[in-house]
Amino acid sequence: MTLRLIIGNRRYSSWSLRGWLAARHAGLPFETELVNLYAPDWAARRAKPDLAVSGGRLPVLWDGAVAAFHSLGIIAHLDRRTGGTCFWPRAPEAHAFAASVAAEMQSSYAALRRHCPMNVMRHYPGWSLDPEAGGDVARIDSLWREGLARFGGPWLAGADYGAADILFAPVASRFTTYAVALSPAAEAYRARAMAHPFMGEWIAAAEREVWRQPAHEF
Repeated sequence: MTLRLIIGNRRYSSWSLRGWLAARHAGLPFETELVNLYAPDWAARRAKPDLAVSGGRLPVLWDGAVAAFHSLGIIAHLDRRTGGTCFWPRAPEAHAFAASVAAEMQSSYAALRRHCPMNVMRHYPGWSLDPEAGGDVARIDSLWREGLARFGGPWLAGADYGAADILFAPVASRFTTYAVALSPAAEAYRARAMAHPFMGEWIAAAEREVWRQPAHEF
């Protein structure tokens, strides 16, 4: 059965990016339904049963009658569907690190999200980083360096791209958009994350979208 993934605007929706990367990485066939989060009918659209299940938040992954939502919920479902082979390292130490930083990413860094909204099609060199967001950047830089040093890279929990990298992909995009200064190891990781083929596919599709949200276009 083909999965159905409902996502929002590719330019701006960091949560949708994570869900899509997870589906793409799982290697299972899936269909993508794109919804404009800023359309006049968005309130009515989000009230429909296929989105109401998540409280009207995107993305939502439908697998027959089963709905998964939020980044880690989608990853957990896809991990089960793929036999636990795609998303998490097998070594206990690496697995614990990956799971911990993925959970921190999903629940944290409100200042960075607020002051540096995702826009995969823009670049703002010389952006003045808010001090509160700067604290989030320092924490993320530290986590990236720790993972790379402990597990040997090139990804956050070792040799294989996985859930932790998927959760941090929108952060790599934000750092790119706002030209955020990073340590050498973190900067190299940011570049690798942005060069991943799946990110290239997402950005190419975002470029074809015609919708614009002025609040995210500076």
